[in-house]
Amino acid sequence: MEKLLVHGGSRLKGTVTISGSKNSSLPILAATLLTREQCVIRRVPDLSDTNYMVQILGTLGAEVERASGRVIVAAEKVAPEAPYDLVRKMRASVCVLGPMVGRLGEALVSLPGGCVIGDRPIDLHLRGLEALGAEVEVKGGDISVRAPDGLRGAEINMRGKFGSTVLGTGNVMMAAALADGQTVIEGAAAEPEVADLAQFLNAMGARVEGAGTRTIVIEGVDSLGGAEHEVIPDRIEAGTFLVAGALAGDDLLLENVCADHMGALIDVLRESGHPIEGRGPQALHVRAATSPRGNEFATEPYPGFATDMQAQMCALYATTPGISVVTETVFPQRFMHVPELNRMGANIRMEDATAIIKGVDSLSGAPVMASDLRASAALVLAGLAAEGTTEVNRLYHIDRGYENIDDKLRRVGAKVERAKEG
Repeated sequence: MEKLLVHGGSRLKGTVTISGSKNSSLPILAATLLTREQCVIRRVPDLSDTNYMVQILGTLGAEVERASGRVIVAAEKVAPEAPYDLVRKMRASVCVLGPMVGRLGEALVSLPGGCVIGDRPIDLHLRGLEALGAEVEVKGGDISVRAPDGLRGAEINMRGKFGSTVLGTGNVMMAAALADGQTVIEGAAAEPEVADLAQFLNAMGARVEGAGTRTIVIEGVDSLGGAEHEVIPDRIEAGTFLVAGALAGDDLLLENVCADHMGALIDVLRESGHPIEGRGPQALHVRAATSPRGNEFATEPYPGFATDMQAQMCALYATTPGISVVTETVFPQRFMHVPELNRMGANIRMEDATAIIKGVDSLSGAPVMASDLRASAALVLAGLAAEGTTEVNRLYHIDRGYENIDDKLRRVGAKVERAKEG
């Protein structure tokens, strides 16, 4: 396994090009299973998660070509079973269920793995497919879904205990695209990644309206055709680099961004004193505040503050003067980065799902352990602002969601290097 050595004290200056969205790419790649015809997806980031999805498509029988961010899929023949050895590595692999059942009338998928930030059940996915007329059985670590008489349109509420599910909404939307009749999804996830998937489905000939709102209406069609699509920018990668600029930026420019997708984050950063300016339709400029100040916010479903940016903000506030209060309402257990930040000298106290952060003058580099994707990004950010060298172990977590993050940081002046653990 690899680790990242982050040598603190550098100031960031230059341009970072943001990659295509991981959370859009995965369901869009899965959606290519809905047609026998060729699909071309552009700006797919080179990540371990997207690599696993490409391997799953190939194992299911699709012909897949990949080069320079472009993935070409021709799924003329598709098997109904996704293998455990691939599915177990990535939670998002469950999004092949919807397209497989929609096209084949059956699917057998192992229960997915890949995440340790608390209970992330797929019961909403299965409840939605059952509402469409599918028979669902979970046994022996496998999910069996069968619709021998085909899927039928229905009214479905996808809201769960902690809000809507992005992957679940996408799964039901893909299955409903080939169902008989109209499907209405209430309590749908409104994230940009859902709207991006809908745009691709409509390019294939689906009839999806309302994606990006809490109510999505799908009129089922008999078949779907091939299509081309360019994935939206990754708002979480862009947000992570915005926080890097707020921590250590002298003159940092982000290109290929959609500021409209990051409104809540930009508002909180500006309230904390960090100047962020638009530079054209797809660029943002950020630099560290001369007098940063603490803040208070809670994570919420989109368009609220994204849970995927909570850990990075904890790293920012660790050295921000004053008291900051961060409450997690989406995944209340998502604070495994806090003990690691405290190892570096942060002063963070937990009260249930709320972090009380008292800003310290400086952090000290230390060996730390990444527990999940966004926690690993937070530790890298903390290392940029720390004195000395920070060892971020279990780097495979960050490679799930950040394309060439070490190269991108080096290009703007950070001193980071990969090394073997041990």
